[in-house]
Amino acid sequence: MTHVTFIHGIGNKPAADELHNIWLRSLAAGLDGINLGAEGITSSMVYWADVLYPEPDANVAAYESLEENTAKEIDADAHTRPPVPATIDEASFISGLAFKIGGTLAAAEAVEAMPTNRQLEGLPYERIPLPWPLKKAFMETFLRDVHHYLFNVEFSPRPGVKYKVQDEIRNRFVKAIAKGAAEGGKHIVVSHSMGTVIAYDCLKRVAKTKGVDAFMTIGSPLGLDEIQDKLRPEWTRADGYPSNKVKGDWVNVFDRLDPVAGFDPFFSNDFQFGGKARVEDVEVVNEGAWRHAIVKYLKASELRGGFRRLLKI
Repeated sequence: MTHVTFIHGIGNKPAADELHNIWLRSLAAGLDGINLGAEGITSSMVYWADVLYPEPDANVAAYESLEENTAKEIDADAHTRPPVPATIDEASFISGLAFKIGGTLAAAEAVEAMPTNRQLEGLPYERIPLPWPLKKAFMETFLRDVHHYLFNVEFSPRPGVKYKVQDEIRNRFVKAIAKGAAEGGKHIVVSHSMGTVIAYDCLKRVAKTKGVDAFMTIGSPLGLDEIQDKLRPEWTRADGYPSNKVKGDWVNVFDRLDPVAGFDPFFSNDFQFGGKARVEDVEVVNEGAWRHAIVKYLKASELRGGFRRLLKI
């Protein structure tokens, strides 16, 4: 029996079971939807939001909304304050990411402001720009979550609980992959946002991670130099494909106006296998001004086509 292991991205999330069901509903919606249960495919969610946030987001309806100015991947409160760099390396990492993510947000604003007769080819005109408080909260959330994982920060999300962030999340991912492998059939990892960094890190750099049959990254920041530098020495451009753990294909899905993926969305050149391109890059155009939402990606026909190829259904 085929099993799919999901892993979510940045920011606070609804409780684990609710989040898993949101992903399943979004993937199944519409005439071309993929209903995993109906196909006899089991699935699970690697949940790690509680490592960085004190309690689950209770506003499930808002998270699942498709309103174009909704950005429920972020939680604009004290828990998402940007990291304070302790070393020059950390300061360089944070400033580099902030510059590139800010550039992608500015590019999205430029498209939104264009008159319809001058719109970029393939990019629909957007009429509702993202307000500055939302952009600021997103930047702080992204920088904090990515930094704390890649630098393995010791962090306490609530009284009486403390984690080494990377160690804890790696352990959860490795256990989930082992459980999925125990199903005995085909095993596919589907990751979003920061979850793509976690999944890649474990599949490429953690020896005890079990192998999987295929890999999908969605709205991923893995194309950014700053993140790739933190994945060395195991990552190199000519041999970045995690071939020791991913037996089959890797499909990378992106929207050019997604602020997390848009600066460098193409992976075929950055994650080669023996010096040759092997990743399949798939572009989608999500609705609305906020392009990073997983519920939008999972409804895209191009993503579903790539997923069907991995599932072979």
